[in-house]
Amino acid sequence: MSGQIIVVGGGLSGLSAAHTVLERGGNVVVIDKNSFFGGNSTKATSGINGALTKTQIDSAEIFAQDTTRSARDLARPDLIKVLTGNSASAVEWLQEKFKLDLSLVSRLGGHSQPRTHRGKEMFPGMTITYALMEGIEEIAKKQPDRVRLIKKARATKLIKEGETVVGVEYVKDGQTFKEYGPVVLATGGYAADFTEDSLIKKYRPDIYHLPTTNGDHSTGDGHKMIMSIGGKATHMEKVQVHPTGLVDPKEPNAKIKFLAAEALRGVGGLLLNGEGKRFCDELGHRDYVTGEIWKTKGPIRLVLNSKASKEIEWHCKHYVGRGLMRKFSGEALAREIDSEVRNEQGNVIPGLYASGELAGGVHVYGRVAGDSASRYLFQNLSCATANRRLEQITGQLAPYQATVSVDPASQKVNLEISWGQQKDAISQYTPAQTSQASPSQAPAPEKKAEVPREKKEYTAEDVAKHNKENDHPGGKKAILIYAGKDATEE
Repeated sequence: MSGQIIVVGGGLSGLSAAHTVLERGGNVVVIDKNSFFGGNSTKATSGINGALTKTQIDSAEIFAQDTTRSARDLARPDLIKVLTGNSASAVEWLQEKFKLDLSLVSRLGGHSQPRTHRGKEMFPGMTITYALMEGIEEIAKKQPDRVRLIKKARATKLIKEGETVVGVEYVKDGQTFKEYGPVVLATGGYAADFTEDSLIKKYRPDIYHLPTTNGDHSTGDGHKMIMSIGGKATHMEKVQVHPTGLVDPKEPNAKIKFLAAEALRGVGGLLLNGEGKRFCDELGHRDYVTGEIWKTKGPIRLVLNSKASKEIEWHCKHYVGRGLMRKFSGEALAREIDSEVRNEQGNVIPGLYASGELAGGVHVYGRVAGDSASRYLFQNLSCATANRRLEQITGQLAPYQATVSVDPASQKVNLEISWGQQKDAISQYTPAQTSQASPSQAPAPEKKAEVPREKKEYTAEDVAKHNKENDHPGGKKAILIYAGKDATEE
């Protein structure tokens, strides 16, 4: 492909660069080390900032002042002017070229004006990035002479002739390839670089132990390639610690965390410390909120009332679906109040409950204490019964075999599990059929007879062969979390 420009990285920055090259009449090849484009921008859950767009009243000057105030001693007036001065045109480019809805505007931390744009549904970063991704893939199909997309390819080296970079070297399927042309590096950051030569470990060893909300692809590949040819690194130690991430109760020590969007605080969410008290201005800039979190007593909770959660409903549904947030009503919370007696270390003393004036000076706990004691008793009885039953059946089940059969003709899926010689149909799923038309409706046109499709059976071993995490855009968690559930809104 003659006259090409090489973009390394298929996130929002790289895709924006690729589309801009095409708009200017050039040809482009996009190289990305993952199976799917997206990058960290798909995780952006609050929105995109723009001053004086068609949907809000603001000015680039005020935006620049806010940015300078947040940057403090790191402020670069020349870069801030470019960022804030072009912010409105960037938002409008997305709206007009890709037909995106970015009509909702919120004021988030560090901003003096509402200027963070998002749509009515889904995460804005995901929506924006997917639009650019689908656009470039469509052009690649229709005009392969102008666009090439190379995935599962890791860029490893910049090719130089004298002092000029003339291309990039990359590895795909164990082989080394080269592409020639001007190079745009859009490889993201290095927050997920936990290797021995980690840039985080080198420049910020004090936060190396912290998890990240970046994707596991953020390993500083571009930084390392530039530094290897003598490029100057700057501000490598200036790594921002984001104040809020969501902790998965099933994986509390995971190094990759899900971002708790600033939009959750922007709509009115409150941060509470381990004593249930507010301890900061939730709309302060990130460094301030992070600093206040370090000072206070954990664990930290992010709490939204019904009005706030309704304003950002899609986010909350998604987090609840992933098991990262819980939805409560006042009635449900009241059910969790117990009358337990605790020791000096704060641990519950099993089998002991307090009632009346004895209960911390609150003498309305009689029924609560009785209810708690009853539940304690019955739980212990139930556990004992269950253990006896389990002992009775342990060892009685022979090795089993599972078979999944799919019948396209009847649109049925059957799961059969057999122990020894006995085979039982465990479950059957049939897609919902549309209701028949009423007599008053015109008869539907006759359909041509379809050739019956072959009935297929799949053993558990067949299903187990499809076990590569990267073959699904959401990774293995997308399958494990939502298996057997309706994930339409996820």
